[in-house]
Amino acid sequence: MTARVRLGVNIDHVATVRNARGGSHPDPVRAARTALEAGADGITAHLREDRRHITDADIAALSGWCDQAGKPLNLEMAVTEEMLAIALRHHPHAACLVPERREEVTTEGGLAVAGHEARIEPCVRALVAAGIRPSLFIEPSEDQVRASAAVGAQVVEFHTGRYCHLTADARPPELARLAGAARLAASLGLEVHAGHGLDFATAAEVLVIPEVMELNIGHFLIGEAVFTGLDAAIRRMRGAMDAARS
Repeated sequence: MTARVRLGVNIDHVATVRNARGGSHPDPVRAARTALEAGADGITAHLREDRRHITDADIAALSGWCDQAGKPLNLEMAVTEEMLAIALRHHPHAACLVPERREEVTTEGGLAVAGHEARIEPCVRALVAAGIRPSLFIEPSEDQVRASAAVGAQVVEFHTGRYCHLTADARPPELARLAGAARLAASLGLEVHAGHGLDFATAAEVLVIPEVMELNIGHFLIGEAVFTGLDAAIRRMRGAMDAARS
């Protein structure tokens, strides 16, 4: 396997640190610039309904900066009219539809597409019509993959949290489940991404799945940056990913 896997860096928790004190430091746009200079291929930001970290002003600033730099912004968003309007206004490269509950600490599980096609398909179609690449953050299961293809998604991002939280000896069946879902998705014309909970080791392990074309990683890299700096953390992740596909 020689294909270079793209790395999207989620900068949400730079905003979390900033919001703990207020003011403007640390700046998510500066983090985005550092990430790209260190080897990331794109920036991901999740504008939550309660604006607990990334804000509307951040999305406006990131959209403008990414456009000027010629780099992709991936907007993570709930399936709501408010978030769709924001996406259409700022026109990011991609929009990843995710489940969202106010009481959750972080995104828990994938978006339930199967059984909710009538709610999700209009949002996907509107994104496609605007030239925004629609992605669905889902569990690696056959019903969710098939439903994602049916509503017109172009990308599925598999939730890897379950895999990462298992002990090493318990991971092989979950890796097999991810691999099977990735094969199915690719056969249906969907590009395969993965993310949630990945660290240096688990990111490399997931990349044994040849269909995976992009990883989106945030919390671990921002946490690691406390000890090594953001540049060093991303460069190490980039190296681990490249070595896994060498």
